Amino acid sequence: MTGFGRAEGLVSPSSGPGKKVTVEVRSLNSKQLDLFLKLPGLYREKDTELRQLLTEQVVRGKCEVFVSSEPAPGTQRSNFDAALVRSYYDELKSLVQTVDPHAHTDLMGFVLRMPEVHSGGREELDAVEWAGVRSLIEEAVRGFISFRENEGAKLLTDLRMRCDRISTLLNEVEAQDGGRAERTRDRIQGRLAELQAKVDQDRFEQELVFYLEKMDINEEKVRLRAHCSYFHETLDHEEQQGRKLGFITQEMGREINTLGSKANDAIMQRNVVLMKDELEKIKEQVLNVL
Repeated sequence: MTGFGRAEGLVSPSSGPGKKVTVEVRSLNSKQLDLFLKLPGLYREKDTELRQLLTEQVVRGKCEVFVSSEPAPGTQRSNFDAALVRSYYDELKSLVQTVDPHAHTDLMGFVLRMPEVHSGGREELDAVEWAGVRSLIEEAVRGFISFRENEGAKLLTDLRMRCDRISTLLNEVEAQDGGRAERTRDRIQGRLAELQAKVDQDRFEQELVFYLEKMDINEEKVRLRAHCSYFHETLDHEEQQGRKLGFITQEMGREINTLGSKANDAIMQRNVVLMKDELEKIKEQVLNVL
C-alpha cells in the first residue's frame, strides 16, 4: 500500500495570471483508507470531487495528498490595498512614536507581509483553471499507482519465493515423517527393556496405537499444502487480495503450529521453526498488499 507520486506544472485560468501548481500523493499501510487532503483555499470547493477520485484509485492505505499553488515565475505576485497599507502604516508609526520615537523599525516591510493588505477581492475558481489542476492531480495519481505497481512486482516475487520455501520445508517434514512411527515404537520398547519392565503386550499395542494417532500429521500436511496452493492462486488474481491473503496466512499458521506440537522430532521441529520464520515474513509483506 505504500506509494508516492508527484506532478507539477503551470495552470492558467481563463483570465488573469498563471500559477505553478504542485501535487504530491503518498501513502503508508493501513487496514482501511485513511485520506488526508490539503488544498489551497481556492480549490477547497472541489474537496468532495477529489475524495471520490482518490477513493477509487487509492483503495487502501493512509494516504496524504498535498496540492499547493504559487504565482508563475515572472508574473505579478499580488496587488495591494493601498488604503489599507497606508492605514496600517500610519497606525504603526503613531504607535512607535508613542512607545519609542528613536526605534529603527522597517514598518513598511512589516505591513506588506500582512495578508490582509493583499487586495483583489475573493478569487473565483473557473473551469479552465480547475481542469488544469485536476489534470495534474490525475498525473500524480498515475505516478503513485505506477510506484505501487513496481513495488508490487517485487513483492509478488518475494511472496512466491517464501511460500515455495514453506512448501519445500513441508516436503522435508514429510520425508522425515516416514518411519517415525517405527522409530517411536523402537524407542519406547528400548526404554522399557532398559527398565526391565513387564508389560502386557496387547495393552502396550493399544496404548502405542493411541499415542501414534496423536502424533499423526497427515491432515496437517494436506491442509498446509492446500493453503500454500491457494496462496499462489490468490496472488494470480488481479483484484485487490490483501485481506484474503491475510486470512490464508492465518490458516497456514494454524497448521504449522499443529505440526510443531505433534512433531516430537528434533529435525522436524527445526523445519517447523523455519516455516514459522518464513510465514512471519509473509505476514509482514502481506500488509503491503491492497
